[in-house]
Amino acid sequence: MEDRLKNLKKSLDRTTFSELNFTAEHRKKIHDKINKQDETEEDILLAVMQILTQEKTGFELAKLIRGRGIQKFEDNEGFLYTLIHRLEQTGCLQSKWDLESGAKYYQLTDKGRKILQKAEKSHPKKRWALKELLEG
Repeated sequence: MEDRLKNLKKSLDRTTFSELNFTAEHRKKIHDKINKQDETEEDILLAVMQILTQEKTGFELAKLIRGRGIQKFEDNEGFLYTLIHRLEQTGCLQSKWDLESGAKYYQLTDKGRKILQKAEKSHPKKRWALKELLEG
């Protein structure tokens, strides 16, 4: 943990949290809940599409997804690139190589933006978006 975060934690322990006590069982439940990887493929798909409304490299995309707390592909980045290629094959995503940097950039197409808009409007029922993408 960074020093500034450690100092913040110490300060909060002395002031805000000084009267709070957690049992070992309660700490374990909280830790388990934080580390629970219950994100679905649909959650990841939605996050990828939201991020790729602007042009990003695969590395930038992975970093931004991690920033959202999605860890499903942490030890398996192939999962993320499989998803990217599937979006490309369905016409929802386009890619281009930057010859100077050698990086490949990804961005949603108009079709991808339309599907994203539909998925965001029906967020609780977003499972249809993946089905629509896969069936083209």
